[in-house]
Amino acid sequence: MSAYQGRFTGRTAVVTGGASGLGKASAARIVAEGGQVVLWDLNADTLKAAAEEVGAVATVALDVADPAAVEAAAKTSHEALGGRIDILVASAGITGATVPVHEFPLDSWKRVVDINLNGVFYCCRAVTPYMLDNGYGRIVNVASVAGKEGNPNASAYSASKAGVIGFTKSLGKELAGKGVIANSLTPATFESPILEQLPQSQVDYMRSKIPMGRLGEVEESVAMVCFMASEECSFTTASTFDTSGGRTTY
Repeated sequence: MSAYQGRFTGRTAVVTGGASGLGKASAARIVAEGGQVVLWDLNADTLKAAAEEVGAVATVALDVADPAAVEAAAKTSHEALGGRIDILVASAGITGATVPVHEFPLDSWKRVVDINLNGVFYCCRAVTPYMLDNGYGRIVNVASVAGKEGNPNASAYSASKAGVIGFTKSLGKELAGKGVIANSLTPATFESPILEQLPQSQVDYMRSKIPMGRLGEVEESVAMVCFMASEECSFTTASTFDTSGGRTTY
């Protein structure tokens, strides 16, 4: 049982990448703390199972790199959630190829940027008007420690996550004073299905950079996401919250 039972009572959320990993775990905790959630994900099969497990109100299978699909999903979710979207957790992401820049496939670069950065922009652009209409919102854009420090052989991922940080700083400043708060999360590597997209050598490298000497646990980042998504996060916007085991220093 959460220590914050009821924290999200009456609140509604859209969670992208909601079929697995940080998105699914964050959605589960929001529901456990009284909120209603719509899950978005590319994988329709795992999305249905995740929704049943989490207790989501509805699901939308879509590619967040498709702006028209995102706009339609926002409208559908707004209706499913009773005419309001209070929270957006933009967690959908991919790693892309793990190779040096001079060998990086162009299609992989474009796909990573389309999902990790453009997708976040499309989601925020579609959901923000609903928040402004209600004078309340919390936006949590999931970036990465790679966006601050860069990881070798992960240039597209690092660049896309750096873009999320910069975009969120801009968005947060635009919305400051309007009841809508936008921040980004910068976790180091944590146990997640996304690690299956990486060679073990890359995972080992990232673990070696963490002063605590271990990968994070998903619930450690979930706890931070849920603070960022709550009413308690009321005077910090256009900023980053770090869950990196000491890796990042700014």
